Amino acid sequence: MNTLTRALGAAIVAVCLSMPVAHAGIVVGGTRVVFPAQQGEVTVRLSNEGEQPALVEAWIDTGNQDSTPDTVSTPFLITPPLFRMEPHRDQSLRILATQGAQPLPADRESVFWLNVLEIPPKPAGPQKADRNYLQFAIRSRLKLFYRPADLPGDALKAPDRLVFKAAAGHEPALEVHNPTPYYVTISSLSVGVDTKPAADVNGMVAPFGDLRLLLKGAARSPGVGTPVAFVTINDFGAADSHKGAVAP
Repeated sequence: MNTLTRALGAAIVAVCLSMPVAHAGIVVGGTRVVFPAQQGEVTVRLSNEGEQPALVEAWIDTGNQDSTPDTVSTPFLITPPLFRMEPHRDQSLRILATQGAQPLPADRESVFWLNVLEIPPKPAGPQKADRNYLQFAIRSRLKLFYRPADLPGDALKAPDRLVFKAAAGHEPALEVHNPTPYYVTISSLSVGVDTKPAADVNGMVAPFGDLRLLLKGAARSPGVGTPVAFVTINDFGAADSHKGAVAP
């Protein structure tokens, strides 16, 4: 039975590899969206860099990656939500803030997710008639940060205010506290002098929140004063380097 299963799996993979594959053509301008509350709306630029038209659908969710446009409820409106993009053309998505059932906090950022789904056209023409093909609808998900007006401090300086402490427990870990009203995304982190970034140590620290980072491969949690070097992603999607130390 196992031999038959492996043979069948290998056959399916071989058939898939022999099929032409549709590649993504829709490119989103940026890796994240920052929505200043005082502006009321923001614009996201899309480009179709493919050779064929595509149907594009866009929606915003609260963090559920299995969301669909008909299941989400957020205080935002996207226009247009569904449209056709011709090859080598651009399109602007307008995101507008609406009056939601529950007002968003005014003392900190809120995070949402922008979804852009690309649905390629069905291959056409006599050369495609008798051929198998593998086709995907490709979805991009970007963080959308809603930033209330008049928040104290500076979002670009928020990472420098993070507080690192050795976390309690059986596994070596760091506890990261964020005392600012801004989300901070850590893309990599290293502990100690002249050490390489630890594997899979990343995450997003919520405003006034805490994040536990497991230090895989470490013998124990770092002691007070141990240097910490980390990289964060700023409003523009660029990587910024920072240094700190484990606090008492």
